[in-house]
Amino acid sequence: MEENPDLKKVKLSFADNELVRQLFGEHNSNLKRISDAIGVSIQARGNTVFVSGDLISVELGENILHQLYGLLKDRYPVYPKDVDYAVRLLSSDDRIRLKDFFLDTVYITSKKHTITPKSRAQKEYIEAIRNFDIVFGIGPAGTGKTYLAMAMAVAFLSKGEVSRIILTRPAVEAGEALGFLPGDLAEKVDPYLRPLYDALHDMMRFEKVANFMEKGVIEVAPIAFMRGRTLNDSFVILDEAQNTTSEQMKMFLTRLGFSSKAVITGDITQIDLPASKTSGLIEATDILQEIEKIKFVFFSRDDVVRHQLVQDIIDAYEKLDNRKKEKNSSTMNSLLSG
Repeated sequence: MEENPDLKKVKLSFADNELVRQLFGEHNSNLKRISDAIGVSIQARGNTVFVSGDLISVELGENILHQLYGLLKDRYPVYPKDVDYAVRLLSSDDRIRLKDFFLDTVYITSKKHTITPKSRAQKEYIEAIRNFDIVFGIGPAGTGKTYLAMAMAVAFLSKGEVSRIILTRPAVEAGEALGFLPGDLAEKVDPYLRPLYDALHDMMRFEKVANFMEKGVIEVAPIAFMRGRTLNDSFVILDEAQNTTSEQMKMFLTRLGFSSKAVITGDITQIDLPASKTSGLIEATDILQEIEKIKFVFFSRDDVVRHQLVQDIIDAYEKLDNRKKEKNSSTMNSLLSG
């Protein structure tokens, strides 16, 4: 019987026993993750694996295993989520070098966790923040827009490249109508800034954050507090920018002073502004993309780095939106034809 030219089986051997143990995972769990993700059979015997399946998938599996082993040789600890990221990256482009992503250390947190880009858009985003003074990161929840911007801000501060970090976002959806909430101004604003605090505390020890905030080295405030200021020698992050008005966005962008960076993040599918208000983020995207020294980085559902369910949820809502658009279009056509 003739062999099927579309099927392939390869034998891969790895030298270092300890690195092999890490590569394969506990009870070969990493091999199973790869096998399930790309649809190949992976059998392990000692320090050797046999990968079989269709030609393209086997070559992909071979590439993934060799590159993950290379990361381990460079002392990068490979965790299950890293295996998932590697599969995603190399499935999108087999020419990608995982070392360019996983060894590109953005920041090491107080808990000794290494923050690195986990998708092509994240890599582009990090490079943009390094090379441009104003960067827009636009895309769905879970793509790391705010978290990576925060990591870059803390890295810049720790290296002495800026003297302070300013974190801001619109408070209370669009209008910042804080008067109806209980408590003083700080208590009213705090819940809307909590995601920024959470990311910050993930990077640095609580005591250090508190000390920096007391000294004004780190400031967290609603965007209304930016009016009338000039922000020199600062790393400024505007989060949830889709809920800024046109006036707020213009005000924010014109605050930037010397030796400063601004990163603006948002999701244009999650706008809470009244219908009568134009989103400052959408307007800025329309009018500023021609300015060479401003960089826009767009994330998609493929860049979601949270739980797999987050990606599934985004998919479900995208399908719902498409159905609504089709229904509205159909209704409009019926009205016009009638």
